[in-house]
Amino acid sequence: MHCFPAPAFEHPPHNTMKTEDFLKNDLSRRQFLGSSAKNAAGVAAGMVSLAGTVAQAAPSERVSLGVIGVRGRGKTLATELAAFGDVDVSVLCDVDRNVIPASSELVEKQQGFAPRVEQDFRRVIDDPSIDAVVIATPDHWHAVMTLLACQTGKDVYVEKPVSHNIHEGEQMLAAARKYERVVQTGLQQRSGSHFQSAVEFVRSGKLGQVKLAKAWTVHRRKSIGFKKNTAAPAGVDYDLWLGPAAQQPFNPNHFHNNWHCFWDFGSGELGNWGVHMLDIARWGLDAGLPNRISASGGKLVFNDDQQTPDTQIVTYNYPDTTIVWEHRLWSNRGIEGRSAAAAFYGEQGTLIVDRGGWKVYDGKESVTSDTSEMQRTHCRSFIDSIKTRDTPTADIQEGHRSTALCHLGNIAYRLGREVSFDSESMQFGGDDAANALLTREYREPWKLPKIDD
Repeated sequence: MHCFPAPAFEHPPHNTMKTEDFLKNDLSRRQFLGSSAKNAAGVAAGMVSLAGTVAQAAPSERVSLGVIGVRGRGKTLATELAAFGDVDVSVLCDVDRNVIPASSELVEKQQGFAPRVEQDFRRVIDDPSIDAVVIATPDHWHAVMTLLACQTGKDVYVEKPVSHNIHEGEQMLAAARKYERVVQTGLQQRSGSHFQSAVEFVRSGKLGQVKLAKAWTVHRRKSIGFKKNTAAPAGVDYDLWLGPAAQQPFNPNHFHNNWHCFWDFGSGELGNWGVHMLDIARWGLDAGLPNRISASGGKLVFNDDQQTPDTQIVTYNYPDTTIVWEHRLWSNRGIEGRSAAAAFYGEQGTLIVDRGGWKVYDGKESVTSDTSEMQRTHCRSFIDSIKTRDTPTADIQEGHRSTALCHLGNIAYRLGREVSFDSESMQFGGDDAANALLTREYREPWKLPKIDD
């Protein structure tokens, strides 16, 4: 295990659970020494120099990573992280062996050596030579993997939405704090300097009081059609892909990418794109979670296997402000001329921000900002936080809150009525139907690992 600076407080040994024992529901523990460090040298090692070369870190300063799920976002993240001179992407893991070669080739090109390949994530999490894991699997796996990684003393980068349900997010946050782990979430817009400056402008008061924010995505997507159940492709461990989700036959429409559209695995467009833009709206308003949520919409255009809505409008009511979400997956005409953005409506002007920049309209002066780099900076924040033990740019607490907004919107939609939410208890009061959707049934033997008392 490589060594990195410890926090200022005393860092106790971590109790960890082998995943083999976890699968057998065996609660026995083994001792695992968490990462510690001699000094803070090398925090900035691996950044590209002015000459365009990458400085290589000393062996004691290097971070060894395992990337779990490498078809889409995982491939992008593995390639980005492998470019840092103080990072070794040591292992790539995916239940589908067919997608690994493309990622492995890109990683090898960046770092000069090929990563080890695994199909079972437990071999990555139980490997003491791995300092941190990147989790880019379907949503229904995020919580189990994150909790196990934290319990084995590993730091975590987990893609958005961070959880499959609100209870899982609560447990992920608790595990990060209990085991003193860095958990960065895949809300890379938080690392974009133009998103940061937009939020600063909204909070500065220059727009006057801001009592309404909107977030949206409007894209023309294709129908996924209807597909019959079939045998899983060769090279795919389908039982492991299902994991905690309900037992069901393999269907191509449930698999790569389209899993977003099914409640067993994803959270629809709210969890796919919504979490990004709702995060900006919530951040700009310095808002937590709402007390009343209503939703409307449905499958108004697509006639196919999808369960989640192609059209959805959610209103999040706070005591002193409101956030509104809208998505249309069958249209090209965006709101305010933007396809995916957040808008802040103030008494003295309106600020609209997307990945291309931001602009103030109807204000005393026209203020604008161009776009900024996000992904590399976000990955760098994760690596630096591993070394310094500082809070990363998109800490699990913020990732959980913004993901919870998506889950709240989906709960109101699925129930077909307004719900009242208590952010202190993280419950819907005596609303049993709503409270039942705060968690899920877990397929044996997969359950959320228990956090030590």
